[in-house]
This record gives sequence, C-alpha cells and structure tokens, in this order.
Amino acid sequence: MVGVVGSSPIAPTNINININTNTNQVFSRLDVQVCFTMVQITLPDGSTRSFDHPVTVAQVAESIGAGLAKAALAGRVNDTLVDTSFPIEADSRLAIVTEKDPEGLEIIRHSTAHLLAYAAKSLFPDLQVTIGPVIDNGFYYDFSYKRPLTPEDLQALEDKMKELAAKNEPVHREVWSRDEAVELFKSMGEHYKAEIISAIPANEPLSLYREGGFVDLCRGPHVPSTGRLKVFKLMKVAGAYWRGDHRNEMLQRVYGTAWVSKADLDQHLHQLEEAEKRDHRKLGKSLDLFHVQDNAPGLVFWHPKGWTLWQEIEQYLRRVYREAGYQEIRCPQILDRSLWERSGHWEHYKDNMFTTASENREYAVKPMNCPGHVQVYNSSLRSYRDLPLRYGEFGSCHRNESSGSLHGLMRVRGFTQDDGHIFCTEDQIQAEVQDFTHRLLKVYKDFGFNDVIYRLSTRPDKRVGSDAIWDKAEKALSDALNAVGVAWDLLPGEGAFYGPKIEYSLKDSLGRIWQCGTIQVDFNMPERLGAEYVAEDNSRKHPVMLHRAIVGSLERFIGILIENFGGAFPLWLSPVQAVVASISEGQADYAAHVAKMLQDQGLRAEADLRNDKISYKIRELSLQKIPYLLVVGNQEKAAGSVSVRRRGGEDLGVMPLKDVLNLFKQDLQEGS
Repeated sequence: MVGVVGSSPIAPTNINININTNTNQVFSRLDVQVCFTMVQITLPDGSTRSFDHPVTVAQVAESIGAGLAKAALAGRVNDTLVDTSFPIEADSRLAIVTEKDPEGLEIIRHSTAHLLAYAAKSLFPDLQVTIGPVIDNGFYYDFSYKRPLTPEDLQALEDKMKELAAKNEPVHREVWSRDEAVELFKSMGEHYKAEIISAIPANEPLSLYREGGFVDLCRGPHVPSTGRLKVFKLMKVAGAYWRGDHRNEMLQRVYGTAWVSKADLDQHLHQLEEAEKRDHRKLGKSLDLFHVQDNAPGLVFWHPKGWTLWQEIEQYLRRVYREAGYQEIRCPQILDRSLWERSGHWEHYKDNMFTTASENREYAVKPMNCPGHVQVYNSSLRSYRDLPLRYGEFGSCHRNESSGSLHGLMRVRGFTQDDGHIFCTEDQIQAEVQDFTHRLLKVYKDFGFNDVIYRLSTRPDKRVGSDAIWDKAEKALSDALNAVGVAWDLLPGEGAFYGPKIEYSLKDSLGRIWQCGTIQVDFNMPERLGAEYVAEDNSRKHPVMLHRAIVGSLERFIGILIENFGGAFPLWLSPVQAVVASISEGQADYAAHVAKMLQDQGLRAEADLRNDKISYKIRELSLQKIPYLLVVGNQEKAAGSVSVRRRGGEDLGVMPLKDVLNLFKQDLQEGS
C-alpha cells in the first residue's frame, strides 16, 4: 500500500536505543538518526501529492483514482516520457499519459510494432527482427526472412497479434549493458539487432522490453501490458534495404496502423480508400496529364492537358509576383563548383547535387536558385534606396534524390520552384515577412485551402554563421508571425544550414498536411558571396537575403491539387473547361461553331464530333471530370442554344449561348 501523507515533511528523529552487547550486561548508548525521505509530486493542475517513499507512475495514478490507474499508459516526469513502472525518487512534476493524449497514441503504435515482431517470431522462429518505428498514422517493422511474406502471412500475423494481445501479458523494462545485450541477441540468432546494439557506446545502458517470450531493444516507453493494444490492422508488405543502402540485403517491411477506437480505425481506412481513388499518379494517367518512365527516373513528361494546368498555375503566380513588386529573372542551369563552394552548398549539400565537367572545370547542376540570384544582385552597385529588391524566378532545379524515395510528382529529381529572393535591410525583415505571409494566405485561399499551419524552424547543429546572427534572424521571424496574429509551433534544430525559416503547411480535403510555402532569413550567403549595398552613411553593408516560396515545387503542388480535388478541378484550373458534344453528324458543324465561340471568349473548350451514341459520350466525358458538357441536337441547333450538364450529372436544361457565357463568367468569378 502506498503511503500518502500530508504536504509537511517528517523531520529527522533522534532515537535512543539501549543494546545488550554481551552476557556481562554491558550497555552502551547509541544515537540513531532515522530519515524519512518525502517525495512530492506536482500534477498538471498545480496540485501536489506527497509520499513517504519512492513511488512509481502507476502508484501515483492509483492514488488519484482507480479509473486513472486503469487508463494510464505512461507518464511524463519532468517532461520526459517514462513507463508506468518508472520509480520517482525525488520531487518531480508528473502528468499521467492516457490514450486521450497525443503521446498516448504514439505509445500505442510503438507498442503495437513490438507486438507485430512478437507475433512474427512466434509464427516464424527463424525470422530475424531489425527495427520497428512509429510513422504517420501507424508503424512498420522490418524483417529478414528466407521467403517473401504473402497476404496470407499478413492475415496470420494479424490474427496472432490479436491472440497475444488477448493474453494481456505484462510488458517489462530491463536495463542491460551493451556487451551483455549483444551476446543475448547473438545467442538468439538476431544478428541485425546485435549489429544495431554494437554501434551504441559501451558505457551507455540499454533498455530491453520483454513481453511473454519475446524481448526487443527499445528506449520506450511502452504500454503496461499487451491487453492495452486492441485496435490495429496490418496494411501491406514492401521492400526496404537494410540501413537504407541498396548494397545491403533487401528486408521485408510490414506496415500497420493502430488507433484508440474502432471508429478511428474505420475513419482512417475510409480516408485511405479515398486517397487511393485520388492518387495523383492514377489520375495523371486517366486524365492524360503526365507520365514518368524508367528512362528518366524522377523526371516528368507533361502531356498537353497537364501542361495547360501547369501554365494556369504559373501565370497566376506570375501575376502575384508582379503585384508584390517582384522582378522576374532567369539564371543558368549549371554553375562552376567554386561558386557552390563559396555559397556553402558544396560542403553541406554536394551529395544531393548532379555534377558535370568540361574543359577541366567542374560544374554542378543547380539544386536551388539562390546563388544565381545573388549574382544578379551583384551585377550592379546597390544603394539602400534600392532595397528591398525582390527577384522571382520559376527556376528549374535538379537534386540527386535516391531512387527509392521517388514518388510520382511528390518526390522528383527535376522540379521547378516558384522561387523568390528579397534583398533588404535588417529593419525591413519583419514588414517583408508579414507582407509575404498575407499574400501566401490569399494564394492558398484561391486554390481552395483555408487551413494553414505555421512552424518556425530554428538553428540546426550543422550550420554557418555566429550565434548572434542566428539570434537576430530567429527573433525577426517570430516577431513577424506574432505581428500577423497567428498561432505557430516551434521546431528546434530544423532550420536550413544558412538560416532559420517559417514553414507554411496546408491541409487538404482529406485532412492531410502538406508543407509547401517557406520564408527563410539568411544573414550568411550575401556575405559569403560578396553582396553589398551603400548605406545611408556611405558605408558598405551586406543585405539580408530572404529566401521565399509560396507553393514550392510546382510539380509537387500540382500533385497535391490533383489529389485534393480528385481530378475535378475548379473551372478556372480545369485543362478543358467545356466540351460541346453533338448527338449525330447533323449537328457537327454547329457543335464546332459553339466550341470556337467559347474559345474566342478565352475558354478552354473542345468539340466532340465522334459518331458515337450520346449516352456513351456523356459517360466517357464524365470520367474525364469536365466541368461542363454542352449537348447539341437538331432542336438546339435550330434555336441557337445548348443543353447544359454540370459535372456530377446536374442537368441545367437548355440555355441560349449568351446565358451559357454568363454562367461561365459567374462560375469563374466565384472560383468554383
């Protein structure tokens, strides 16, 4: 029973004890000091609970109430996540973590990954385990096995996991030395796990977790028992190289998902079904927008409709540039290695750069546009009166991404950024960041995104520039966000090597989050590349350089748009806005005339004059997600009208041509 006492500590007490030390009845007097160590726990609501001895997280939860004790998954002791069995031996702050907390769901998922490995070892004893981390919406575990795992194996694994969870076996944490742990896993035939442990410093204690007959390396924390894992599902098996190196063995990666409730799981599976329907790679093919092929890995072949979509986005952004006072420029694709060395990219980024050589000179294909923009700035002597100076470029960049990371339009090797750089004084930073943020929000809204997440990424361990410069840059960004009046999160250590940044992420129609926009404060590159301006006192100073993008990679942004709209773009973005379909050959000339009239009004219209049944045409065109289908028969031809169908099957009836134009005009104005 845990001893809970009042908040006042017990003072040390002197006790006189007479001890009979021998048969001659010689007595001596000893002063013995007995110290009762109090442990005071401060809970999130500010209340405290005191105990007369060290106490575990689980015991504190039990002292508060049986309901909390049953719900407890872990604890946060002085901001550190620990197991419920963790002993608290000194005054501490404690929050009990349950499934209602974000950390609770992550602990459930991490524990479920271990449950998967437990099940895998139970079914396939000669299988070897490697790593099993938590990922977005779930987890995975990589295994080495003599044969490919089948869909039947996946179902058997899931059934075994349910069986083990039903046993409600306790999950115990054990502390081992590195060398003892290596020998343990070698004796079990777990060579991959032994290799992982061997790379850990010898003097660093390791935590192993044991449940039933299964033991695994992990820093934890984990759920108290397997019975806390109730809602999970295995999703698929994929290949993954050991340590991400293609020269190593191909392992088998089993993906799974875990949730607090069955309703949450069902919602997630429904979202996955919707995401599968909206997969931009499938829609890109079915809507004839683009394709990729092995001859050009990570590079995109744009088809006419896809390039029309691209141009609408680029021209829209170009108008935003002009309204914000940007001057559009264009810089070379390859630059001498010496420039990349001066900018710092060669030291920090060369593994991701494509290189080439000519006439004994080494060049790099640009992975980003900023060094080129500095060269344009340096081409003339600048004055403080010229600042802020804003350059914009739809710059084509190439990065040597690993082949395994390539994914349709979302991860490519060749991409175009809506890139811009602002050269300004320190006093102008906040105003420029605020103005950029307001314009970015307007752009996102025009594309249908109203939910934006703001994150401030600060200095990484590997960086250039002094701490004083980083202090100044980080403060400028945080002050700008506060001035805009938005809530934002801090991402310590996630900034670029040359400066901190704000990341702007949008949420799509399925609730997925995509990081797109960014603005970065850079005090370093202008100095490294010799950018200067003449200050008001005639001294030479280095400008501050703001790196900014609204949508980032146009390829990736188009992929996001395809999936957000499911290919059913709003009228202003649709590659084909209307199709005029004739019922028979007798209306072919009239259908072509109507299409031409719409084109003359600036609309992207086509005529479907095929000698097929109109029902077939309507069905096929609906699969192309055309916003408007205009059907013409003899009656429409005679009356100079069209029968209008809106995407989704809505029949708007027969309209005169002028009313159709007004309909399109209104639709375009509303941006629907």
